[in-house]
Amino acid sequence: MGGEITNIPRIYTALAEWCACMVCCMAVRREKPGKRELLIAGGFLIWLCVFLEVTEDVPIFFWIPCMLAAVGSMLLMIYLICDVAWAIAAYCCAQAFLLAEFAASFEWQIEHFLPYLGLGSWYFRLAVFLLVFGVTFGAAWRLERNLMGGEFLLQISGKELLSAILIAAAAFALSNISFIYRNTPFSARFTEDIFHIRTVVDLGGLAVLFAFQSRIHELHTERELISIQNMLKSQYERYRNYQESIDMIHVKCHDLKHQIAAFRAELNTQKKEEWLNTMEQGLAIPELESQTGNAVLDTVLTGKKLYCSNHQIELTCVVDGELLNFLHVIDICTIFGNALDNAIESVILVEDCEKRLIHLTVSAKKGFVFIHVVNYCEQEELKLKEKYPMTSKKDRENHGYGLKSIRYSVEKYGGTMNFGVEQHWFELKILIPGQ
Repeated sequence: MGGEITNIPRIYTALAEWCACMVCCMAVRREKPGKRELLIAGGFLIWLCVFLEVTEDVPIFFWIPCMLAAVGSMLLMIYLICDVAWAIAAYCCAQAFLLAEFAASFEWQIEHFLPYLGLGSWYFRLAVFLLVFGVTFGAAWRLERNLMGGEFLLQISGKELLSAILIAAAAFALSNISFIYRNTPFSARFTEDIFHIRTVVDLGGLAVLFAFQSRIHELHTERELISIQNMLKSQYERYRNYQESIDMIHVKCHDLKHQIAAFRAELNTQKKEEWLNTMEQGLAIPELESQTGNAVLDTVLTGKKLYCSNHQIELTCVVDGELLNFLHVIDICTIFGNALDNAIESVILVEDCEKRLIHLTVSAKKGFVFIHVVNYCEQEELKLKEKYPMTSKKDRENHGYGLKSIRYSVEKYGGTMNFGVEQHWFELKILIPGQ
């Protein structure tokens, strides 16, 4: 290929930067943009096109400040549309900037090659522009939507943010150094080589950034799974402790009844008879024992009822336990243990003991098992963090893992989980396909 490649039209760079920002915004928001977001996006599209066109012929001394201004515009656009913290917006901006650099350079190289194939007409150029941008940003979006979830971004640390910025900055510097300095070990001598290097380096930097992000995502997922598994194990161990405690209570009650019978045979005074009757009544705990038709759930509910009885909490149940017989022991412990623990932690903060109310329902509903846990709460609306209710616990690092554990167990059976607050009542609704 002969001749020199002219510089990338600034309008192409502006469109690439805007498209890259939109890819990140769609991956982060995961919902259709509203009127506000569309107005912001349209405004920044006009601004980037005008700004880059106006600054096309600035001296080389002002080139870097102009690039920083463009990056600042991308950062502000992501921040306003996604409504996230500045650190998250900066992480997304680093990726969007490098993506835009690659897309603009790659498209312009292909478009510049068209005349040598006899395809230099404007409609061929437009077709290539749409094809390259469509494929590049479409592929980026498919990758981003799996990696850039809200929960993932909220866990980005300062070191990870700095690493992403340095990767983007290093790739940009290496890919553009030949435009400023020709006499360096990393500079190319010929114009065509400069453009080849820029495209290849931008692609390499983008690959490194995606690999870096993928690894972070895997580490965060592994850490979350470990926490969920620990909670599953904790609930199962708690169930076993409940079972052992209940068995011990029954043994004690059995032994004491025999002792009372013997003691009654030896002492026949009326006063001691009344005292023995009182003792015998105190040994009865049938009102706390649950008979749902599922032995595992019976044990979990009995343990929770014992705790509620000691803390002035009224726990009522309408449960058909036989509907749950297809669930694994650990999943029953996880779903009901965490659901009731969350309800207990909420109502125990209510000062009025008469409002410390929890109700559990398990019933069949159109071929599904419907699990409904309701408890009174002081809040009128639910405040969310990472799509889960904000915790009042001191241990905020492990926030939300109870509901995450429930969702994890429910989704194993193809079920769904929803929650919300309505008129001071928190409701947890679970639907699991019946067996």
